[in-house]
Amino acid sequence: MILKYRVADHIFAVCGNELCERLSKIGGFAPFQVSEDFPDEFSFHFASDFPVGGNLQYKFDYEDVVGEFGTAGDGFFLRLKPHQEDPLHLWCSWGDTRVYMYGNFSVRLFRFALWIGYGLMTCNKGTIAIHSSCIAANGSAVIFLGESGTGKSTHTRLWRENIPGAFLLNDDSPIVRVFENGNVWVYGSPWSGKTPCYRQERYPLAACVRLSQAPYNKIQKLHVIKGYAALHPSCPPEFAYDERIYSHISATLGLLLKVVPCWHLECLPDADAALLSHNSIFER
Repeated sequence: MILKYRVADHIFAVCGNELCERLSKIGGFAPFQVSEDFPDEFSFHFASDFPVGGNLQYKFDYEDVVGEFGTAGDGFFLRLKPHQEDPLHLWCSWGDTRVYMYGNFSVRLFRFALWIGYGLMTCNKGTIAIHSSCIAANGSAVIFLGESGTGKSTHTRLWRENIPGAFLLNDDSPIVRVFENGNVWVYGSPWSGKTPCYRQERYPLAACVRLSQAPYNKIQKLHVIKGYAALHPSCPPEFAYDERIYSHISATLGLLLKVVPCWHLECLPDADAALLSHNSIFER
């Protein structure tokens, strides 16, 4: 059994009955499914064993899950270990087009592992999943960056309420892709956090906006160096500790910032903030 999906115009396959049956039950992937006739760039497979050992590069905790990411053999591993459940394991060889998985395919673990595998397979193709909330308006899109609780989702809601025609493209992990011709597009994805928003759509990226809470509304365009500092924390943190991966991430951010402006918005959670950011970006 094979299921194929197109995300940010990359085609990937999920192979084998076990993985496909699990994935068919996860919300958000159906809008991205394509025919088996599409040629795929990389694929996910079930495996029964992985390389032993490895070099841990990044460890994190999310709710009751301990995540570990690092190198193993000539590739990378991911382990997701809930406190009272079996873990899920992922491994891929650098430069290969196959990602192997086994273990606990619960929805939350499997969804996250697919996100990591997708990122590993596409980071050398000008593609980054950026932790942000993305709004579409005026035929293009804007991504709002910031730490959890900064107000990203609140600000995109304010755009929808106050900017005619504005709508949410993705509320957690839109995919940004920089092409060789310099075009920068942002895509909807199957990963949208706690807000179900799964759009198989793309728009030219008009701006990136870093949010800060403040008792006033103020926006300023950032120099390229400060723009890089604003974008970098919103890229997958797992990928920042390996030179092979991060050289691609860094190059993509550099190309993005040549053509897409980055702003810093200090704001209140009100309509005036949404109008200020919209009018500044689109020079209204």
